[in-house]
Amino acid sequence: MKFAPYFILAGTLLVFTLSCENSNKQSEKNPEKTEVTAKDILGNKAYRAISYGGYRKKSRDIQPTIPQLKEDMQILSAMGIRVLRTYNVQLAQAGNILKAISELKKEDPNFEMYVMLGAWIDCKHAWTDMEPDHNVESEQNEGEIERAAALAKQYPDIVKIIAVGNEAMVRWATSYFVQPEVILKWVNHLQALKKEGKLHKDLWITSSDDFSSWGGGDSSYHTDDLAKLAEAVDYISMHTYPYHNSHYNPAFWYVPDEEAELTKIEKIDAAMLRARDFAKAQYDSVSAYVKSLGLEKPIHIGETGWATVSNGHYGPKGSKATDEYKQGLYHRHMREWTESAGISCFYFEAFDEPWKDAGNAKGSENHFGLITVDGQAKYPLWQLVDEGIFQGLTRDGNPIVKTFDGNKDTLMK
Repeated sequence: MKFAPYFILAGTLLVFTLSCENSNKQSEKNPEKTEVTAKDILGNKAYRAISYGGYRKKSRDIQPTIPQLKEDMQILSAMGIRVLRTYNVQLAQAGNILKAISELKKEDPNFEMYVMLGAWIDCKHAWTDMEPDHNVESEQNEGEIERAAALAKQYPDIVKIIAVGNEAMVRWATSYFVQPEVILKWVNHLQALKKEGKLHKDLWITSSDDFSSWGGGDSSYHTDDLAKLAEAVDYISMHTYPYHNSHYNPAFWYVPDEEAELTKIEKIDAAMLRARDFAKAQYDSVSAYVKSLGLEKPIHIGETGWATVSNGHYGPKGSKATDEYKQGLYHRHMREWTESAGISCFYFEAFDEPWKDAGNAKGSENHFGLITVDGQAKYPLWQLVDEGIFQGLTRDGNPIVKTFDGNKDTLMK
């Protein structure tokens, strides 16, 4: 059958029009994503951050599997988490986390998770029977930096930050701390790789350390090398722990006269606001030091948190700081403050990790997580359970349910 030319033209136009409409609909459904950088992420409340370790056992020799890591990523994503902080690339976990995220992105193009990749830094003889030499760095540092750089190059769509060292300059880290010149050396090395085009130009480099190490405490930390480091990093990642100061600062729980007549719970509520203010004061002290150097650098919180179990300094025989109610208040106060102030807060931490104090099951270091090892959401997350955001998600086969069976009276006891 022959068709008149105008029928052919009309048919062609119709096909073209339908094709354009379908294309537009597809474009609206899956708009082309622009590349997200560290500058876009940090300080942006749409990219809530958290510190993450996926270890379920008492030893890191038992590494979490890719399926377990994907399970955790989906739980965190449901919570609104979009940025993770890791701590070392000596073990398999960091690389496997990146692989897990990459697989999830392939399965769902809308899945979004980014990583602040930690490179662990030690002094010579750290974690050995020999006396640590805090003036000489460990031979393993070079390999650690090389591994971190390689992973950042392999996963530029996921790794947006490299942190050189974790509490590696603070002097109370007696097993392994180094002098600021060591951190400066490796920060400069990574910055040079960026300039040479060997790492993504928008990859941000920092070091994540205690507020005092960043000049917010004892003036003895105010060295030329620290000033050079503050200038060399793309932003400052500082830690603040009012929880620990509940023991080391005797006046921490002091009740002001105007609060003396409050009920016990009201006193606790007021104290937790002071805990938040304590963290804010440490943040401000770092900010003041950085400004005294004539620098304008973004400052974000690389770690802060509150444990829920302790049989030591912070438990019933110590400062009594430890329980889920106080964790819930601290988590809420810190999120509200930092998000309103445009500060990223890598809250410590996502899940409990029993390897941290393997010989003491009730040691506080094992219990900073917002979720227990077996998938119970602690008090800070009870509302999310009620909202159903964990529906269909599990951790090692366990559904995400509330601790204490959701009974607040039991929790308070």
